[in-house]
Formats: sequence, C-alpha cells, structure tokens
Amino acid sequence: MSRYFIEVSYKGTNYAGFQVQKNAPTIQSEVEKALAIGLKQSFNLTGSSRTDAGVHALQNYFHFDAADNIFSLNKNLNEEENAERILYSLNSILPEDIVIKKISKMGAADHCRFNALSREYKYFIYFKKNPFYKDIAYFYPYKIDIEKLHVSASIILNTKDFISFSKRNTQVNNFICSIFKSEWGYENDFLVYNVAGNRFLRGMVKGLVGTMLKMASGKISLEEFNEVITNDNNTKTDFSVHSKGLFLISVKYSLL
Repeated sequence: MSRYFIEVSYKGTNYAGFQVQKNAPTIQSEVEKALAIGLKQSFNLTGSSRTDAGVHALQNYFHFDAADNIFSLNKNLNEEENAERILYSLNSILPEDIVIKKISKMGAADHCRFNALSREYKYFIYFKKNPFYKDIAYFYPYKIDIEKLHVSASIILNTKDFISFSKRNTQVNNFICSIFKSEWGYENDFLVYNVAGNRFLRGMVKGLVGTMLKMASGKISLEEFNEVITNDNNTKTDFSVHSKGLFLISVKYSLL
C-alpha cells in the first residue's frame, strides 16, 4: 500500500464545506465520488484544512491509501502517463467548480493535516457594487480607516492565544497559533487581508476580518479591539462577514 496526496482547488459557493456531511454536497463527497467512478474502488479521504460552507481554495489537500499499482491501469503506458490519463478522467467526472491539480505519491507516514507546516488565507473585500464579484468577495459599502487596519494587523502578529477568535463547539486542545504574516493591502479592485500561520481555529480568519473592520469603521475603538483579544472569550468578536470572501491560498509541506 502507498499513500497519495491529492491537491485540489475549488469554488466553494455551492458546497456545505470541505468535509463530508449528511445530506449536503461537500468537496470531499464529490472527490470521493469521482475516485470511486474513475478508479473503480471506494476511498475514505482525510482532509488537510476544513474550510466552511462557501469558502474557496486555490490549494487544499486530501490523502488516501491505495495499492502501489493504482496508476498502472493501462499496461501499455508508463506510471506517469497512466497518472495523467487518470487525472484527466477524474476531472471530467468532477463538477466544473472543483479540480484535482495533482496526485503525489508520499511516504506511508505522511499526513496531509498533521504534517502541514503552514496555511495561508486571503479575504477579499470590495466597496462598489459589482455583479461579477458577488460570489468571490465581500461587499462592504462603508468608509474605513486603512491605517487602523494596518495597526490591528500588526497587533495580530504579536498575538499567540486566539481563543477570542475561535467559534465555540470546536475540538482543539489549545488556542495557541503562530501567525507570521498579517497584513492589509490592495489587489486590483479589492481590499485584501492576507494572513498565514502554522494553524487556524474554527472561524478564526472571519473573526479577525470582521472585528478589524468593526474597528476601522469606527464601531469600536483600538482599546476595545485589544480587549477583544485579552478577554479570552468570543462574545465581542464579529464573525458576521460572509464566507464567500475567504480563500485558502496555500498549504505548505516540507516534501512538496
């Protein structure tokens, strides 16, 4: 048996999230369905990062275990040629808003969740109504103070305990995260929050964005923003920003 990593990219608009759920379409359920059809056997996938309903990803991963000859279905082709043919077949089965970008053979002990070194997210915001942006960014038609966003982003870099930015009913042992990138900037028509770290808690990026926007629009002061962090509870954290503005940009591994 060998372990394989599947690199996927998807638009999350039509899905209830990354992980399998009962009676709801998810990224995992669609990929498992495609594998069952394309490889003529069933697989239970393990996911790297559990994005919520409506969240998009430029890069995310699953892993699964399979026989060493899984990509040797056609004896007239070498392993690489077989893999390319299977990849094409799987993508033709998948819905148009999900794509498998690559399948990589890994070590037996490699785990797509636990061996990830870092994850990077971007949150996209636009201020003028645009029908082409409604599925991929958050419409926020209010005045903001960009300097306050820069200040709050720098505070996040110096924060370690993110219990205030985690939604309840989450199964984690601690709320400590190492954030090494936290910055606001502009990309074309969008205001973008870019954040990267070793791990993220449930609802964390949306909580950060919503609370920083709340301060930048004058609804809370800088002092109150700091209190949200130090109070160690999420009662004053704003999780209300929409999932459609959130993209998982990358998941990094030492061997990929």
